[in-house]
Amino acid sequence: MELIEILKVVILGIIQGITEWLPISSTGHMILADTFLQLQQPKDFMDMFYVVIQLGSILAVVVLYFNKLNPFSRAKSRAERLSTFQLWFKVIVAILPIGVIGLLVDDWVTEPFYTPTVIAIALIFYGVLFILLEKRNHRVKPRIRNFEQLSYRTAVCIGILQLLAIIPGTSRSGSTILGAMLLSCSRFVATEFSFFMAIPVMFGASGYKILKFILKTGLASITGFQWGLLLIGSLVAFVVSLFAIKFLMNFIRKHDFTAFGWYRIVLGAIVLAYFFLLKPMLG
Repeated sequence: MELIEILKVVILGIIQGITEWLPISSTGHMILADTFLQLQQPKDFMDMFYVVIQLGSILAVVVLYFNKLNPFSRAKSRAERLSTFQLWFKVIVAILPIGVIGLLVDDWVTEPFYTPTVIAIALIFYGVLFILLEKRNHRVKPRIRNFEQLSYRTAVCIGILQLLAIIPGTSRSGSTILGAMLLSCSRFVATEFSFFMAIPVMFGASGYKILKFILKTGLASITGFQWGLLLIGSLVAFVVSLFAIKFLMNFIRKHDFTAFGWYRIVLGAIVLAYFFLLKPMLG
């Protein structure tokens, strides 16, 4: 039984590592995966598990972009260090909306919106938006091609648009990238900025979920085996994320996000077909 649970966690870690960075909704995929790979663990633990293993994915960003995000690097000139500090200030400004409003609506959103129907609709809706946006981008060239050109006002607007990701199936990276591109950021700037915003957002979300779990059930309620599941899931998500991030950045050098839009639409249709047609037939 424990071996099966570990194998399930490995699969979930792989799904998390891939879908956290691609604009296809990690939370949506994890919830759907749990439908078929249900861990035999308490609900409170699972609510925390899905957020905590995202830490592995976030650490991948820290590792890959450490030099770029380190304002204290001696290898950088004074101007480069100042530019790095400014980038962090823009990230902080951008995450304020989700940091404040996300905490206020977390409990209100969790129960009613974490359903296959909501996930499927969000997958399809934002898939269509990606396709339409990329068609527009073939005619309109982005104005913001580097982080120096990214204003604080634009950063705040990107942060506000990230609030859309509160609805499962939307995709945190997807809403951030969409919002940034709508505001005339290049794909490269939009994608990297979504990575950087994820660092404080997901560290904060994980810390909040852990604190919430501890206050409700107590730290002692987590068994040694459950700690192991958290560690394995996070480690797998970390390793897979390293490859997923590199893949995405190489992909957008030659392609746009249209393929991800179609993927979302097809997956959303499959979800609706399964839960409303196939599952009732199977009883």
